[in-house]
Amino acid sequence: MSGETIQDIQALQDLKVLDLTRVVAGPYAGSILGDFGASVLKIEVPGRGDDARGYGPYENGESMYYANLNRNKKGITLNLKTDAGKEIFLKLVRDADVLLENYRPGVMDKLGLGYEVLHEINPRLIYGALSGFGSYGPYSQRPGYDIVSQGMGGLMSITGAEGGEPTRSGNAMGDILGGMNLVIGVLLAVHARDLTGVGQRIDVSLVDSVVASLENAYVRYFKSRQIPERTGNAYASIAPYDTYMAKDGRVILACGNQKLYEKFCTEVLDMPWMITDERFLTVPLRVRNNKIQKAYIEEWSKQYTVDEIVEKMLGKGIPAAPLYDVKQITEDAHIAGAREMFIEVEHPVIGRSKVNGNPVKLMDMMPRINYPAPTLGQHNEEVLEALGYTKQQIEELKVSVELPAGKELPGDSLKSLSPQVSRLVTQVT
Repeated sequence: MSGETIQDIQALQDLKVLDLTRVVAGPYAGSILGDFGASVLKIEVPGRGDDARGYGPYENGESMYYANLNRNKKGITLNLKTDAGKEIFLKLVRDADVLLENYRPGVMDKLGLGYEVLHEINPRLIYGALSGFGSYGPYSQRPGYDIVSQGMGGLMSITGAEGGEPTRSGNAMGDILGGMNLVIGVLLAVHARDLTGVGQRIDVSLVDSVVASLENAYVRYFKSRQIPERTGNAYASIAPYDTYMAKDGRVILACGNQKLYEKFCTEVLDMPWMITDERFLTVPLRVRNNKIQKAYIEEWSKQYTVDEIVEKMLGKGIPAAPLYDVKQITEDAHIAGAREMFIEVEHPVIGRSKVNGNPVKLMDMMPRINYPAPTLGQHNEEVLEALGYTKQQIEELKVSVELPAGKELPGDSLKSLSPQVSRLVTQVT
């Protein structure tokens, strides 16, 4: 460690990652790797960049949406359809450990930059591909977005009010699950490379990621052949395990086993008869009769505030929680404070702003925000010079920025970009 303490080291600081991904799932994966020290180079289409640059909110013409998902990365623009762009890309590949891409399967092959070509150039390269449906199977060529994965993966079918419409999760859950699985795949492949000496291709599907997340829904179906229905906030396998009305809102109560349930009935509700009532004797019976039991519980819960109920429950060691909105989360001493789930960073255009913290805590090598998301093409010259290009060669590659008709950058357009990028973009670009 040459004089460094373990706290000075980041877990992935020896990994070089090329990030060709756009929008949410892939960029999220790249940012997780960057949070733990990987050197991540974001490669974007010239002129427009990642689609997420067009998503609000904006500050000083720069997308905060993009900045949140692309921290801890440097950024260049490359036109992979040109010989110059391909040449630079292949030079980067020779020295990379990991490549991330979320094009539709086959796009990289059409560019002449598919896995087989890159593996020949760098046998140790780990090629992480993320798509809507995966690289093989009848649906592999279908385009995929988060809502598609939630719909075809089954999440929407079990989410929503009882008797109501299938409902998309309020966040891009399919994208986030896909991004997390891509990170898991990368880390598995890194370890496998330690064993074999060679890299491999990772194939992650957004739909597969959602399907896997439904866990017990499929087990219940295989057992009963009954299609799971939407049950609101109730859980199909446990009860009482739901949201309940309090005097000033809704509260979450979670009796995950028989011992907790009996303690709840006797020490909190003062309704010991519910333990021996034939309708509530076992977990399956309580699930079946959840509506009936919920009415009894709410007769009690409506007498108290959310905070009072949570205090009573936690005082007896029974899981309970308030139902937070976003404002409450950002002000919570545990989540926002101690757990650092929102980190303030200084962005060259946006200024001081907060991005999401990392939920993974390596206690000796905590995640860090080393630098903010790049402006479009911010590190073009730096990266090219590191590859051995002279200043004259870089100048020869440069052309004026010309966006296709009808294609403009959001916000203040090119004003948001760094001076060298707003002036020029490589043909590289």
